[in-house]
Amino acid sequence: MAKDSKKKLSTIQMFLLALIPVLILIGLLALSVYLYGDDSLSGANQMALIVGAIIAGLVGWRLGFSWKDIEKGMVKSIKSALPAILILLMIGALSGAWLISGIVPTMIYYGLEILNPTIFLFAACIISAIVAVATGSSWSTVATVGVALIGIGGALGIDPAMSAGAIISGAYFGDKMSPLSDTTNLAPAMAGTDLFTHIRYMALTTIPSIVITLIIFLIIGFSLSTNNSEMGALEMGKLIKENFVISPWFLLIPALVVFLIIKKVPSLPALFIGTITGCLVAVFFQPDIVQDLGAAHNEMDGKEITWSPNYVQSSYIASIDAMTGYIAIETENAGVNKLLSSGGMYGMLNTIWLIVCAMCFGGIMEACGLLQAITKMLMRLVRSTGSLIATTTGTCLFFNTTASDQYLSIVVPGRMFADAYKDRGLAPQNLSRTLEDSGTVTSVLIPWNTCGATQSKVLGVATGDYFIYCFFNIISPIMTMVFGYVGIKIAKLKPKKKD
Repeated sequence: MAKDSKKKLSTIQMFLLALIPVLILIGLLALSVYLYGDDSLSGANQMALIVGAIIAGLVGWRLGFSWKDIEKGMVKSIKSALPAILILLMIGALSGAWLISGIVPTMIYYGLEILNPTIFLFAACIISAIVAVATGSSWSTVATVGVALIGIGGALGIDPAMSAGAIISGAYFGDKMSPLSDTTNLAPAMAGTDLFTHIRYMALTTIPSIVITLIIFLIIGFSLSTNNSEMGALEMGKLIKENFVISPWFLLIPALVVFLIIKKVPSLPALFIGTITGCLVAVFFQPDIVQDLGAAHNEMDGKEITWSPNYVQSSYIASIDAMTGYIAIETENAGVNKLLSSGGMYGMLNTIWLIVCAMCFGGIMEACGLLQAITKMLMRLVRSTGSLIATTTGTCLFFNTTASDQYLSIVVPGRMFADAYKDRGLAPQNLSRTLEDSGTVTSVLIPWNTCGATQSKVLGVATGDYFIYCFFNIISPIMTMVFGYVGIKIAKLKPKKKD
């Protein structure tokens, strides 16, 4: 279709049309959560996104966009999410491999001996922050130490939603402040400043946000009821040791993964190495687990259950089942059983389905100019430096909600607002800081965003449950807006020297 055949509408007309699919999507998602609760992620939310995408496509068609235009937008959007999907699958494989190898049980076992309910949330946040600063990846942090911490918290009687909030708060603080992080490099690139200027300037809002977060977790910790939690933790530790060989040497595997990421090995091969190494540890150090899983596989296939003399065969079956499907180590304690289970790659398929549907909706909205129409209207709200920063924050949140991808929530607003900041005489680090304070951290709060869907699945806690405890992620965008309206540390462009 020729470019000039597309309808030319006013900004307000485009804005009103763009709102149609957004409002329908919000209504359908709310209905899904109301009717299905936590099960809404098993299909209802996906269908809501598909219907929203269809409505967006119809609006685009009425505006003169061809099916080819719409399809290209969807494919481009899904393509941008493929790295996240591949990492998600590998995280599923890693979680299963690290379970049968005894790595996660070892982390939980020693964690139960060191941590107590009073300081757990505070410590979980700090541990996650340290690992994320070292690796530059919130995803890798949650997939490794986060999985162990959520198990330790459960054994200590801590609400999993609180544990998830502490883990995510620390992980996203570390992700923001690490020079190894992709988003920390992306934001200054979009705004037009350098990496370390961006980090130094971002620390002004980020450090107060994490300090407030840690204080809140300390207050919660001291107010928690810890009745019988110590006895329950001891019992869980005992059962874990009865079922697994526990050794501090196993902790070298997570350390290896962290080291590889610090050395700038991409996340996917680093996680793959961690997965294969975990399977090898299982084969050499957890023979009973390997034999049990091989026997369980034969039972499911209707074969006679025998202890196969071919340990290689059992090792292969146990490793493949752990990486790809659901496995569970049965004990006499239901709480321990929940800790010692994994869905592997198969368990990630619902989340991948959700991400693909979200990318379809976001891709059509962007391809048809509907997202841009909404952001143009937002620009009309800008009256001051504070309102410009608040509008940037709202736009990042909007893209996290509609485009369902944290990278788009940084790239698109970064391109949109760069000139507006310059026109007001504001240095680019103001924009880069705002992009990270709002785009990076709020992505994990949206259930259908790639980040929210992934972290919810990895930790086994619904986004709607952990949302309220992600204090850092909630405080960060508020902090950046407060700085903007009050005028704290707002860097100005230096006047160009005359020749």
